[in-house]
Amino acid sequence: MDWLIASKPVVLLHAFPFNPGMWLPQIAELDGRYSLYAPALPGFGGREPGPANLQDWAGELNDVLDYLGFQEAVLVGLSMGGYLAFRMWELFPDRIVGLVLADTRAQPDDEEGKKKRAELAARVRAEGTEVLVDDFVPAVLSKSTLASSDEGKRAVVRSLETWVREADPEGVARALEALAGRPDSRPLLSEIDVPTLILVGEEDTLTPPEDARAMAAAIPDSEFLIIPGAGHMANLENPMAFNTALLGFLEKIYWDV
Repeated sequence: MDWLIASKPVVLLHAFPFNPGMWLPQIAELDGRYSLYAPALPGFGGREPGPANLQDWAGELNDVLDYLGFQEAVLVGLSMGGYLAFRMWELFPDRIVGLVLADTRAQPDDEEGKKKRAELAARVRAEGTEVLVDDFVPAVLSKSTLASSDEGKRAVVRSLETWVREADPEGVARALEALAGRPDSRPLLSEIDVPTLILVGEEDTLTPPEDARAMAAAIPDSEFLIIPGAGHMANLENPMAFNTALLGFLEKIYWDV
């Protein structure tokens, strides 16, 4: 299967409760320069629900990367995708040549956070994913995006709502349980010895800039950048700034490849 051996592999790991469609602005920019893989995580993008723990998700992803010939790759994870990237680093560090951790955090849920996820999982199982549209979608966007009359910004809101409605309710519920049960990744931070870029929307209230800054301070030689005019979905709300940062980072990693 030599034809599958990848050149400059980049893996894009999507946020909860969306799907790989959220990476379209990045795919458009990176396609042709890098070998891209943007998987639908279990329960999203038409996939069947998976186990309710991120370690199993990481094991499955590792197997798929073997199949694709991605012997090493840069992992780009936003929010839930970042949590999965941490599990990949914990379990398969030799597979990773660079990390982009966007709008995510290293600390686990506290007890109140776990309780809220459990309650939301129960609601989604009983009522469907529509329960996320009115509350969760606005929470992941900046005030400026929500207030904008710009058609591009309105399209972002509509896309997020559509992706939520398309998600499998059981998959969403299991993902919530997986996120609630994720371990503390802070002990891993000082051990990360590959180039790492940390990005965060300046108006992100779910994983705020102060958390991202603390994470950057704990990862040796990491880069840190705040994306202006963006909330939790920084890659969609300000794709120009996000793409500029991502391209510059990837070019440095793959300069000699």
